[in-house]
Amino acid sequence: MGKATPVVGDRDPAPRGAPAPAHAGAEPRTSVIVCAFSDARWDALCAAVASIDAQSHPAHQAIVVIDHNPGLLARARARFTGATVIENSGRPGLSGARNSGIKAATGEVVAFLDDDAVADPGWLEALARGFADPRVLGAGGAVDPLWAAGRPAWFPAEFDWVVGCAHNGMPTGRAAVRNVIGANMAFRAEALRALDGFREGIGRVGAVPLGCEETDLCIRARQRWPSAEVLYDPAARVEHLVPPDRGSLRYFLSRCRAEGRSKALLARFVGAA
Repeated sequence: MGKATPVVGDRDPAPRGAPAPAHAGAEPRTSVIVCAFSDARWDALCAAVASIDAQSHPAHQAIVVIDHNPGLLARARARFTGATVIENSGRPGLSGARNSGIKAATGEVVAFLDDDAVADPGWLEALARGFADPRVLGAGGAVDPLWAAGRPAWFPAEFDWVVGCAHNGMPTGRAAVRNVIGANMAFRAEALRALDGFREGIGRVGAVPLGCEETDLCIRARQRWPSAEVLYDPAARVEHLVPPDRGSLRYFLSRCRAEGRSKALLARFVGAA
């Protein structure tokens, strides 16, 4: 998570050249994408999709993307009859799956929820508030860890990013940030398409704990539209399941090493600054 800057204010007009918000003055229609790759996370996937259906601000569209798993694809199509269920038509991995979902999205805003996360009923409503400002191209919120076996006594809250969650030191109110958390984020669809979506040469593939694809996207957005904003609003909350193996020291060290590798790769793509 990047260092926070002041909340968006009345500083300048909409970002030069940035995609204009559709249906100005009205709440945007939101397509929600959930990507899945493993049969072992079926119950969590069902809970994630159910939480989308339970939103106080209904989603325009729910999209479930299955990452190169034909058996899981058939199972998902049979179960999630109210959603658009598609397969990843790109490279294996989370970035390719998300980009497949973006192609199928018809909303003005595209939100992303992890397949092992459950959204608070007010999640989409809170995210939608951020897009009332035309300078906001992306928004995200808090991700609370749901420890399946309880938080280990040695695990510091400052390192909750290791398990894909918000950590100590992040903004406690709405603030502009460098990047949002992948398990809980949304972007204007026009911006995603102008940026050609997520870079497929970076990020998680299967269970390999690489990342930074959302950081890369947010940085590229600010490079292209310097006066645009990415907004963090802790009122937009989701719970993220943390299975017992991710509470081990072995996973902690592996994920920290993978983050270093991801950041090194990211610096090659967007510059060390």
